Amino acid sequence: MTASDISRIPNKTLPSKSAVAIHRLPGGGGFLWAVATSPDKSLDIAGQTLAALNVLEGYLKDAGLDRTRIVKAEIVVTDHDNKPAFDRAWASWMPDGQGPVRSFVQSVMPEGDLIEVIITAALHA
Repeated sequence: MTASDISRIPNKTLPSKSAVAIHRLPGGGGFLWAVATSPDKSLDIAGQTLAALNVLEGYLKDAGLDRTRIVKAEIVVTDHDNKPAFDRAWASWMPDGQGPVRSFVQSVMPEGDLIEVIITAALHA
């Protein structure tokens, strides 16, 4: 791998961490990895979910992708009991039949964050 194989968008508050990383394979295609939380910490879980997904959608669009290219999603929440509300927000955003492999776990997070979404998306060949 060379530096040109991988491009990164640094996290705005912690530049030693990436918000997005893209690895292009030598024969074409590759992967995009991205992470997002809601910019608005005052929202409930459904609102924070949709706000984080909108951040991710911007990263996908910048890479010439859409949400149907997501192959894996990792969801981290502060309260596992919020899963039904998350599932409704997710279902309103992800096209039927295009959902990725997805995990959902509870963890301690920074004050105000209710959710963090991490995705892996396939680049076009």
